[in-house]
Amino acid sequence: MADRKNIYFYYKETEKIHKDLNNLMNQMAENGFKVVNSAKDANIIASIGGDGDFLQCIRRTGFRDDCLYAGFSNTDQLSFYCDFYLDHPETIMDAIHNQQMKVRRYPIIEVTIDDELSYLCINEFSIQSAIVKTFILDVYINNLQLETFRGDGLVISTPTGSTAYNKSVHGAVVDPKLACMQITELGSLNNNRYRTLGSPFIVSADKTVTLIVGKEGNEHPIMAIDNEALSIRQVEKIQIKLSDKKIKTVKLKDNTFWHKVKRTFL
Repeated sequence: MADRKNIYFYYKETEKIHKDLNNLMNQMAENGFKVVNSAKDANIIASIGGDGDFLQCIRRTGFRDDCLYAGFSNTDQLSFYCDFYLDHPETIMDAIHNQQMKVRRYPIIEVTIDDELSYLCINEFSIQSAIVKTFILDVYINNLQLETFRGDGLVISTPTGSTAYNKSVHGAVVDPKLACMQITELGSLNNNRYRTLGSPFIVSADKTVTLIVGKEGNEHPIMAIDNEALSIRQVEKIQIKLSDKKIKTVKLKDNTFWHKVKRTFL
């Protein structure tokens, strides 16, 4: 972080955050950092809040791959994307001076709708039926039609997103050092007539997952990228792949992904 001194803070204004943030800003100013009012002028972007705020911060600032992102928790709990406590600025300064910081690069997903609209997400893309009816999707891995899915929907997640929605529907937890995507089924229909793989599966970074939406009332699904819904009324084809971009985040050396998994779930 030695050559990065312009920092932008993304947060929702509250009295407590304002007080703690002022203390942090003063500490950073004393150590040569400059707080800027626009994310465009920053080479460090800091989110204040929880993981949901961190996701929104990345989205609102354009998934920049030319800067560092940092997460500051405004509670007494750290999370997967928040490595620092907002009300302990001296700990952050000590970590910087003692070189206890590490930059981790996280893969992100690029979703293209009907060859026109493209979106990025760091956790997951999800698609579900908008009506009480079996949802039908033809699932392709590159040019291979793997299956015709029938059920409630699918979740396609990054390794960092594997601990979010994906885990709640019994997907695997994946080390974020692996550049891959995981596809997890929601309420799949499996019987003597219809068959899906029936378990989460992981594809490598060079694969593209294509979903062809079946007709018969399925053309208006509910789709979401991370914690934000897409307001698209009709869709026929969705292509999902790993983006060439990666999000660079600042973390503490002694707070690895698996430390976070243990702290959060065990």
